[in-house]
Amino acid sequence: MNELTLATGFTQDTFDAFLATRREPTWLTDARRQAWQAFLDMPMPSRSEEEWTRTDIRPLKLDRYQLISDNTASLSQPMLLEGVEAGGRTVSANGTSVQATLETKWRDKGVIFADLADAVNDHEELVKQYLYSQVNAPWPDRLAALHAACWTNGTFLYVPRGVTVDQPLHSLCSLSERGADLGHTLVILEEGAGATYLNELGSPTEDASGLHCGATEVVLQAGAHMRFVTLQDWGRDVWHFAHQRAAVARDASLQWTVGALGSRLSKVNQQVELVGQGAECQVNGVMFTEGRQHLSYHTLQHHRAAHCRSDFLYKAALQDQSRTVWRGMIKVDPAAQKTDGYQRNDNLLLSHQCRADAIPGLEIEADDVRCTHGATTGMVDEELVFYAQSRGFTRREAVQLVVTGFFQQVFDRITIESVREALGHAIARRVREVE
Repeated sequence: MNELTLATGFTQDTFDAFLATRREPTWLTDARRQAWQAFLDMPMPSRSEEEWTRTDIRPLKLDRYQLISDNTASLSQPMLLEGVEAGGRTVSANGTSVQATLETKWRDKGVIFADLADAVNDHEELVKQYLYSQVNAPWPDRLAALHAACWTNGTFLYVPRGVTVDQPLHSLCSLSERGADLGHTLVILEEGAGATYLNELGSPTEDASGLHCGATEVVLQAGAHMRFVTLQDWGRDVWHFAHQRAAVARDASLQWTVGALGSRLSKVNQQVELVGQGAECQVNGVMFTEGRQHLSYHTLQHHRAAHCRSDFLYKAALQDQSRTVWRGMIKVDPAAQKTDGYQRNDNLLLSHQCRADAIPGLEIEADDVRCTHGATTGMVDEELVFYAQSRGFTRREAVQLVVTGFFQQVFDRITIESVREALGHAIARRVREVE
């Protein structure tokens, strides 16, 4: 390993050495420098800010993590590939690309599925047109600026006009001890295109530490259709930050499934922009927390055009002393008449020490809309547990049954069998007896 590989923290010297290793166009280097200056100038998010008032990141020490670290470390095992024949795969370890493959039949049709660091040079004009078009400019917080300055790898998916990729494409981002991943995902589907993309984030061991500070941009042009899955299963000492944003054009549709199981602390901002008439999105969120985990998800359904539909459903089950925060907003612009917007967050408490905060909201500036929201929080029904035990189940099996039933509404909306099964199995093996 060289000196940069061994260096920890995000300092000016480390950043300058990092830039010296990059072979990138001038426009990207300039963008990195601007973001780095913003990172230096901005304070860390604090609980005095409304968005962070329920999420405390004071224990985070950036100087513990390596900007570039060992990419030969053990990889986490993918959960979503059981019974799936992927049309392409990308794999990264500690922020460095390990593998990028795509079947010839899709490459011949103009599909690009590659490491973003390579795509910057191999497909410069295409990447330049879309990179940072949805996130990071201006930078919403110091961590977003850090990502824009120091991202090292990621995934670039481009599907040309009229092409439907009928095999799932899969990416795996793995973090080992004290590693950092600042990966950037950029997805472009041109008019009438279609694709399914499975994105997994994981650690090789349950107690692994690390830092993930990522971003996702999805651009769906008119009539495009996409199923996008993000499964986060980091080790229990990983800090996870992400800004995720999709733009859905006229008559396009997005089904976005989110699984959040790992990490020490997660703070994710997820935003879907419905920018063309007839655009639709469905977001399915599954969260399960244990120990002292803290997961905070802020979602925004932004209706900018008329006759659009959005449907967000997040469900969380919590045990031990863990905590979740979900804050959702449906925003309807004056031009977005005939909007149909729905958001809901349900929480199931498996102990008396856990806590779930649910904060739905509406901001409506049009007068011909249908927008509804709701949230529920409650303990496991002991009558249901007793009923299952009376039929021969152990108490743990009974609780697993109740938890599975709680999530079934979300599972029924997920159209990818491997995703349903992976989430169901991952949650079931984490469930312990109710306190």
